[in-house]
Amino acid sequence: QVQLVESGGGLVQTGGSLRLSCAASGSIFRLKLMAWYRSVPGKQREWVADITSDGTATYADSVKGRFSISRDNAENTGYLQMNSLKPEDTAVYYCYSDDYWGQGTQVTVSS
Repeated sequence: QVQLVESGGGLVQTGGSLRLSCAASGSIFRLKLMAWYRSVPGKQREWVADITSDGTATYADSVKGRFSISRDNAENTGYLQMNSLKPEDTAVYYCYSDDYWGQGTQVTVSS
């Protein structure tokens, strides 16, 4: 079983930055795609970005050029660097890998 634990969320002003981390248990993490999603009340969970085991990254249009996904397979950890944050980025951010979800971390961007 895989456990995913997110951290790094918080409150930031418009234009600020945050770096989310996703710590994974299990040795197969390095072999699996990892993704970040976000959720706001009343809306469907939204895919943000993903990264393959060999580091190929893909982004939603809404975050392209502002967010950067990365991973450290030796540390079983994934990251989401978020720059130029906007109020519409406010959401609970979830890490996903191998059909498992983390518990989420709240990101709030004040205007």
